[in-house]
Parts: sequence; C-alpha cells; structure tokens
Amino acid sequence: MKVAVTGADGFVGRRLVATLVERGHSVTAGVRPPGESAWTPPRTVQVVPLEITDDGSVMKFVRMGADAVVHLAAVASGADARRDPGYAWTVNAAGTARLAEHLAGQLGDGSGPLLLLVSTAEVYGTATTPRVETDPVAPVSPYAASKLAAEMATLEVHRRTGLRVVIARAFPHSGPGQDERFVLPAFVRRLALAKRMGAPVVKVGNLDVVREFLHVADVVEAYVALLERGTAGTLYNVSRGEGVVLADVFERLTRLIGHAAIPETDPALMRRADIRYLVGDRARLESAVGWRPRISLDQLLQELVDAETH
Repeated sequence: MKVAVTGADGFVGRRLVATLVERGHSVTAGVRPPGESAWTPPRTVQVVPLEITDDGSVMKFVRMGADAVVHLAAVASGADARRDPGYAWTVNAAGTARLAEHLAGQLGDGSGPLLLLVSTAEVYGTATTPRVETDPVAPVSPYAASKLAAEMATLEVHRRTGLRVVIARAFPHSGPGQDERFVLPAFVRRLALAKRMGAPVVKVGNLDVVREFLHVADVVEAYVALLERGTAGTLYNVSRGEGVVLADVFERLTRLIGHAAIPETDPALMRRADIRYLVGDRARLESAVGWRPRISLDQLLQELVDAETH
C-alpha cells in the first residue's frame, strides 16, 4: 500500500514511518519546510515539504497520490494551543478540512484514498468512567476543541463525498524522544536534574488527576491496524483502559531515578480547566482489528528514565 503521512517528522510520525517501511509499505513523508526538521528518514521514504496551512502545498501533496493518508500534522501541545488558540484552529481544524477536501477531489471510479485522522481523547472532556466512542463530547481546551472540529470536518466530507475516513481518538502516550511539553518526559527531566543538583523539591502541576498512558509503539501499531482494517466513518478509542493517579506515576519515577524529591505545586503548571479523569474503553478497537497494548506502564517509565540518564 502507498501511504502518505503528514507530520511525519514528529514524535509519532517518525515511529509510524519506520513501522510502515518495515511492513513493506511505500511511504511518502510530509514534513515541515526545509530547515525546520532534523529528521533523517529511512532511505526508501519519499520526503516532501508540506505546510498544512497553505492550500497549494496541501494540493501538491495530495496529488502525489496515495492509497491512504495518515494525518498527524497538528498543534499537538495543549500549552502551545492555549498560547495561540487562533493558530491551533487554523492548523488543526482548517488544515484538516483543507486536506480532506483535496483528498475527496481524488475520488474516481474506485474507492479512492483512505484518510486516517489522528484525534485526541481530550475531546470527551471530564468524566468519572472510561469513555466509549458514543459518549458525548465536551472539550475544555483550545487544543481539544480544534481537534473535535477536525473530526467534524472529515466526517462531513465523508458523508458528502464518500471519502473514506477513519478517526483514532488517541489517549495519552509517550516514549523516548518525546519532548518536555508533555507530562512524563517533563517529570523525568526535572527529577533527573534534581538528582544531579541535589535539589529536594520538583515543581509539578496537578497530581490528583487520573490518566492512562500508552507506549508510542503500541499507538503506532493501532494506527497501522486501522489503516488495514478500520471501518470508514467510524471513531475508535486508542486506549489502555487502566487509569492511574498522576501522583503515583511521579512516585514511581522517583524510585526509578533514585531520588526521593518532594513534589511542589507550581501555579504556572496548573490548567484553569483540567480534565480530572481521562481513561478510555478500547473494546471497539479490539473487536474491529484485534489490537491491544503490549507494553506496560512500568516498562514505558523505565524506558523514559533510561533514555534520560544513560
């Protein structure tokens, strides 16, 4: 299969491209303009510049032809989206609508390309039980709202034109190489620095929230499975289904790093509207494609610590 990936030089994109190449797929990688990416792709990958906010760039990317497109390009950090909500909407919502419309223009006598949109579990907002795909959505951040708009845009194009669209609502995931805008790498980096400096305290945000965390390798496997066997017009949670209090994650990391630092709440790291509980139900995805996570939270945390301290 010929697969095009937007945001291919990002944290998840790099892993996805490598996995697709290993499985024998032909891959076109849409990346940020020259000079903005330090990624070295596998030699068989065709790399092309892609600016998702530019109509001509998106049109050129789509016209290269692909059996499937995985859309990862986004303002993916909640903090970045809060700093500039308008830009987050321009990239996440308008950019996705633009991509879907141009892909619909490629529909011919056959089934046309498949668009796998990578969304976020944050569209659900806060809850007290594991989220299922039929639950109501209530985003409480510019990031989540703009990603929900991206979902709506692709599904509208699907209904109007017949473009095959599959949506993956990814729950929190991490792994070596993820930057400090995300909570687990931030914890690891701060704890490792505190150990080196002998500092007794580490600044944190809200540790009372409940989250689940997947390894990026498991998330990539879910995306590949959805490319191959997902049903058009369907939403799928990509989730572990096991929540953990963030304070417990912090404590586990202190033991792995070997530095019993005391967490100290920093108002600058607190969200005005935080999601207290974010855990998903993976039954639909598991039933459809047979996917389930293989890498435990403990292994994920150990890999993050090893990457930081070795």
